[in-house]
Amino acid sequence: MIAFYENRTDDLSCRDCSDGNSRLHFSAHLHSHLELVLFLDGRSTAFCDTERVDLQAGDAFITFPNQIHRYKSFDEERYYIFLINPEILPELSSIFSDFIPASALLRGAAKDKEVLALARHLIALGNDDTPFARFRRGGYLLALLGKLLSLMELNKTLTGDSHALKAVVNFCAHNYTKELSLALLEEELHISRYYISHLFSDKLKMSFNDYINSLRVSSACAFLKANDRSITEIGSLVGFGTLRTFNRAFSKQMGLTPSEYRRVSGFTDTPSIHSIQLIKKGTEL
Repeated sequence: MIAFYENRTDDLSCRDCSDGNSRLHFSAHLHSHLELVLFLDGRSTAFCDTERVDLQAGDAFITFPNQIHRYKSFDEERYYIFLINPEILPELSSIFSDFIPASALLRGAAKDKEVLALARHLIALGNDDTPFARFRRGGYLLALLGKLLSLMELNKTLTGDSHALKAVVNFCAHNYTKELSLALLEEELHISRYYISHLFSDKLKMSFNDYINSLRVSSACAFLKANDRSITEIGSLVGFGTLRTFNRAFSKQMGLTPSEYRRVSGFTDTPSIHSIQLIKKGTEL
């Protein structure tokens, strides 16, 4: 499983996907935000770290910061999704940094009338910037998360692991086009290269080199679909030293060569906004 780091800058995102026109289908990723899905109807499979659950109507699914998660869609689902920066809720920040859920699934929690009412209040507020709207949002968030957290079993985690992982994936997300090594990360982040290697194998379930290649290949996909640069030039732009290493890493991850991917995907003369974001961030989301 290849996991991509999503560098979010927003404090709160509330999306109403209850019209049945959206699919709960996202590839493996992680970020420093709390992610909450209230699943209203349809069928989807959700994954968090090594946990796999089949979502049913009325379920809630919560991932804490820096947990790897993804969703696989089978139907036209209806759901609400919230991404919350823990820093805007200092009352709960220690919970999100020092604990981890025994399970990301809260079966039936989205059927609770209080939970649904609070979620709908948050969505209704949207980007309201009128006086005191921020306080109302904060109140609804505290009430909603307080309710859900009371239903969860939380296990103490190693705070050092969480902070170190965030620092490492942040650094990689911003520097994957350069020549990277565990020795360089050790020097730049003042974290032992052996500990960094442990984080990749234990938390991300992959090697350091595979992770860096996954970021580069993801960015290369955006270039291949968005413009007519040569394969060699794209490989160099995303950080591969030779065309051979680019082809090998791309084929390993995507199951086809860059040239084959370009033929299948096609490209436009002008990159879309989404493609530009992919190139900038090196993520799939």
